[in-house]
Amino acid sequence: MLERKTPEWLDEAWENTVRKTVRVSGRIGAGFPHASVGGIYVLEAPHWWTAGFWPGLLWLVYEESSNASLRELAEQCEVKLDPVLHDYTRLDHDLGFMWSLTSIASYKLTQSAASRRRALQAANYLAARFNLQGRYIRAWNPWREGENNAGIAIIDCCMNMPLLYWASKESGDPRYRHIAEAHMETVLEHFIRPDGSVYHIVQFDAFTGECTGKLGGQGYAPESAWSRGTAWALYGLTLAYHHTGERRYIDAAKRVAHYFLAQLPEDSVPYWDFRIPPEVTKYRDSSAGACAASGLLLLADKVGELEAGVYREAGVRMLESLYRNYGAWHDSGEEGLIRHGTSHYPEGKNIDVPLIYGDYFFVEGLARLRGGRTIFWE
Repeated sequence: MLERKTPEWLDEAWENTVRKTVRVSGRIGAGFPHASVGGIYVLEAPHWWTAGFWPGLLWLVYEESSNASLRELAEQCEVKLDPVLHDYTRLDHDLGFMWSLTSIASYKLTQSAASRRRALQAANYLAARFNLQGRYIRAWNPWREGENNAGIAIIDCCMNMPLLYWASKESGDPRYRHIAEAHMETVLEHFIRPDGSVYHIVQFDAFTGECTGKLGGQGYAPESAWSRGTAWALYGLTLAYHHTGERRYIDAAKRVAHYFLAQLPEDSVPYWDFRIPPEVTKYRDSSAGACAASGLLLLADKVGELEAGVYREAGVRMLESLYRNYGAWHDSGEEGLIRHGTSHYPEGKNIDVPLIYGDYFFVEGLARLRGGRTIFWE
């Protein structure tokens, strides 16, 4: 059995996380932060894809601290998403990000019947985006009039599949799982390169299902290697194995993990893309590191003893570096927990700033190291 030593910095990191979360919750409240600009988290509309990460973070801290005010804010966020669930007509593939970290989190921690109902409804909407011919979950809706992106699938959606796995188990209906597995099979076939690097966007003919191309998306170029997309794949494939026991998912997860780890700089926190020319600034993406770290810790739990140490030690190193080198624990002028995230370099959006999903996955990683009882994707 792999011996699990508690990192000596972990208790301090958790105490600083709780302290800062409570402090910034006084300003953010039941809002929906995305990126920190000038030290202040900009609050987005409830329908924005990142709406689940702040309440998810609050639920993680609440479970360990029993701070009632954090639970109340998380519950208020969930209620604020009701108009999005019932009346908003542009919901897309990110239903999993939004309701896994709000309604599934609430149901797992409080057994709320209303939360269970919301999560099942969200799963229905997500399942309805399945393209039978191409065997993928459609990503976005048209961004502008006349645009047709019905054939677009993206690697991020790996992290939305746990909503379907949960719904299948919770309802006893295997159709949700069938859809999730079909989508993940498409990920294996079209998104994961032989060396373990990952495409962000794959385009299909929405009527025939034929793969028609690969797009760069938030990476530097179609054949580059966007680091957060690599992290989505690493974690998402490991979760697919967790929910199904299918060996091909964990084999692919290990291949992606090996690629990710081989590209890391000295401080173990990735650049925003692993394949960029020398003239392009190598901004870090701490959010990619945080997501990958939590995925590596789960991967360590799913492999044999001889391999587990490699993944666990890598995840711990990444989290420690984020804590020591990227944390804004004592900076009263910064609401974010973890600095130096890169949201969308090609569009010049939110570069070198804290990102709420980076904060969330960092806290989730700490919770894993502390033996957290509930991880919402599982």
